[in-house]
Amino acid sequence: MIIQIDFNSSEAIYMQLCNQIIMGIATSKLQEGDPLPSVRQMADTIGINMHTVNKAYAVLKQEGFIQLDRRRGAVVAIDVNRIKAMEGLKEQLLVLLAQSRCKGITREEVHTLVDEIFDEYK
Repeated sequence: MIIQIDFNSSEAIYMQLCNQIIMGIATSKLQEGDPLPSVRQMADTIGINMHTVNKAYAVLKQEGFIQLDRRRGAVVAIDVNRIKAMEGLKEQLLVLLAQSRCKGITREEVHTLVDEIFDEYK
């Protein structure tokens, strides 16, 4: 999996890294049990600070996408609590759907968009 960081983006580098790893999992480029590069390797490959990679890995661990092991390093391990994930998704969707509604986006358009996005993850 190739990680590409946009150094001109307003999004924090550690979040870009997190999001790309999550996208890799969602698109099956990364599978359960796959090892991620060590913090040092990832930092060297991308050209970022090791502390930034550490922060990204810590966030991914906290959100249940990876496990950190002293011997094996960072490993994809999806153990996200489904109920907690659904509650978080609902909170985010409430705001996004309210914004969409204010901008005149219809229910059908939202459903079509969601279906298009989900189809990318097959």
